Amino acid sequence: MMSDWFEPQRPRRVGCTVDIENTAERLHAHVSLDGYEPEPGDEVIVHDAPVDVPFGAHIVVRREATVIPASRLGWLFSKAAGYLELTELYEVGFQEGRPS
Repeated sequence: MMSDWFEPQRPRRVGCTVDIENTAERLHAHVSLDGYEPEPGDEVIVHDAPVDVPFGAHIVVRREATVIPASRLGWLFSKAAGYLELTELYEVGFQEGRPS
């Protein structure tokens, strides 16, 4: 029971779609997993993903990925770290007196 907190679940192999665009308008790389929604702390490894996309190209390819789900402790740590990093974006200031 205690090992559930520390050990990740078994890796899963799933199909995925890799969408990469390298143009003057856009630069992005997206991966959509088939039938799996990653959780915080999960590790996703895409096998044979394209590594060199020439300028002006937009490619969409099918590949296979290995998903390694996080342990419960890893999930909790990832959620907490994400929340703390988000709060760094907040900036609150107070000034004395009335606005002009």
